[in-house]
Amino acid sequence: MMNNTYIKDAKHRMDKTVEAFRSEISKIRTGKATTALLDGIKVDYYGTLSPLNQVGNVSVLDVHTLSITPWDKTMVPIIEKAILASDLGLNPIGDGTNIRIPIPMLTEERRKELVKLVKKFGEESKIALRNVRRDANDHLKKMEKNKELTEDQLKEAEKETQKLTDEHSEMVEELIKHKEKEIMEV
Repeated sequence: MMNNTYIKDAKHRMDKTVEAFRSEISKIRTGKATTALLDGIKVDYYGTLSPLNQVGNVSVLDVHTLSITPWDKTMVPIIEKAILASDLGLNPIGDGTNIRIPIPMLTEERRKELVKLVKKFGEESKIALRNVRRDANDHLKKMEKNKELTEDQLKEAEKETQKLTDEHSEMVEELIKHKEKEIMEV
């Protein structure tokens, strides 16, 4: 049946929305070191802007320290500048061959700001999910209008679309709760 195509497309788009949200919040700093913090940083590697993880090995030394070992030692000062230029508020310490990045503890006020940011991103993701649902339902209604679907098939397809929306909204809600717990943990 053709309405399955629209439901599959809606599911695919909702999956992508949840994945984009997961990716976005992974970059939000908690009090702990994670390599995802540096994912958005690009460095000038011989005239090409390259992601940090493509010019060196990024690893977690301990709960409060990241380490970068560039494959090319001449990149150390360039990587340090890129990290300082980012809006992460991190201060890299280079020793000529490696770069250590201490992750400072977050203040209570900053933690609350970050939780608000996560919730804002979560709400934007839920809006995107509802937009996908609306698009799918619009297509289904056009199909019913064109006599490609019966009224019962339309109702069933709309229920399926709503179920998908609810499931994906719940996933976003779980990610918000998990990230909030992570941020507020001292």
